[in-house]
Amino acid sequence: MSVITRFAPSPTGFLHIGGARTALFNWLFAKHHGGHMLLRIEDTDRARSTDAAVTAIHEGLTWLGLDWQGKPISQFARAGRHAEVARQLLAEGKAYHCYCTPEELAEMRETAKAESRSLRYDGRWRDRDPGEAPKEAAPVIRLKAPQSGATVVDDLVQGQVTVQNSEMDDMVLLRADGTPTYMLAVVVDDHDMAINHIIRGDDHLTNAIRQRQIYDLMGWSPPHFAHIPLIHGADGAKLSKRHGALGVEAYRGMGILPAALRNYLLRLGWSHGDDEIIETEQAVAWFDLDGVGKSPARFDIPRLESLNSHYIRAMDEGALCRLLVDQLQAALGCDFSADELARLPLAMGALKERAKTLVELADAAAFLVAGRPLAMEEKVASLLTGEAPALLARAHACLQTVTEWDLDNLTDAIRGLADREDLKLGNLAQPLRAALTGRSASPGIFEVLYFLGRQESLDRISDHSSVPTA
Repeated sequence: MSVITRFAPSPTGFLHIGGARTALFNWLFAKHHGGHMLLRIEDTDRARSTDAAVTAIHEGLTWLGLDWQGKPISQFARAGRHAEVARQLLAEGKAYHCYCTPEELAEMRETAKAESRSLRYDGRWRDRDPGEAPKEAAPVIRLKAPQSGATVVDDLVQGQVTVQNSEMDDMVLLRADGTPTYMLAVVVDDHDMAINHIIRGDDHLTNAIRQRQIYDLMGWSPPHFAHIPLIHGADGAKLSKRHGALGVEAYRGMGILPAALRNYLLRLGWSHGDDEIIETEQAVAWFDLDGVGKSPARFDIPRLESLNSHYIRAMDEGALCRLLVDQLQAALGCDFSADELARLPLAMGALKERAKTLVELADAAAFLVAGRPLAMEEKVASLLTGEAPALLARAHACLQTVTEWDLDNLTDAIRGLADREDLKLGNLAQPLRAALTGRSASPGIFEVLYFLGRQESLDRISDHSSVPTA
């Protein structure tokens, strides 16, 4: 049997981090077993579903590198099929029309509240003659659920879950306006799509019990269920925006690499010994549900950034440069000359060692493509006053004598100047760094000179020295 999983988000918002992990687990499980994942958009909530959210889901999954087989399926478009199944159950005596008025349902709700119990429909129309119904009343269709025995789900993560049927009521399958309920739609779609493994959050565990009843009454083979624990914040509380419960596009905007986010999400609730860095190919080979824990995972932004820094350092520098150019263009709002772009590969080895995100990398690299005159950090401007212009003029004259612009010669030239000026190297490097980068922090001063090249370095120093620009 080929494994077929599905990811079934509701398009009422962007692809959030919990949904992304669910998609990843479905994708990995299917790949591991030689199967495939399908995508279903559960868009039956027409008031809250939007095309923008559907697009964000597609783009988020694509950016994460999670593909699906075939075209995405719209649950709303299948409403006719859902209603057909409800009417089949009705015709077979496994469902019935319920004519309860809103007032009767409100009374049941108030009684349950007064008795400190959850609301359960009391089954008053289960065996009642429809001829007693109020005229012109529009009925719902309810499932005639078993009233004795128990419903059992053998969950691949949670173990065996058993609920006594006496604790459940007859759920609505088809509303009075003819629209299907979520419970019915999900079961029909999963059956028709031949889904044989459902991997989702454990907040759906109670739904699995109810859905199992529909499978049984329809005579369909139920899928294997696997309900994974939810993600909590680092403090153990339910995950919220303050913990980082953002859409996937937000993490992309933060400069997180998709490979890093995949690795991080994989380790949220799943483990393989002490392995932390797990490339996607290895994850496919290793992933199975026996590695999923039963306790909620904790989401921690600093840990994600630390993992991301590993992927930045390990990434092919050519590919990283291309991402950096896109990031710089978006941040600075301009294109760059060939000379400016040529500086980035030279500096990549030094810059990537300090960056936790692409945003940090772009910020650190911005001085390489910045136009003159450089914008100065406020605390840096003071380094270019007093004796600094004269000192920069002497540095300019010294550097003009460097015939071969490489790290060794630049190091010798600047160290020699510091010795002649009887200065600590740092006291010379500070105004040089300010003139060359506009910042107080950068790679080493010799590297900065090398990355910028002869003419750009001399021009930037001239901008703040006591000699005119050449």
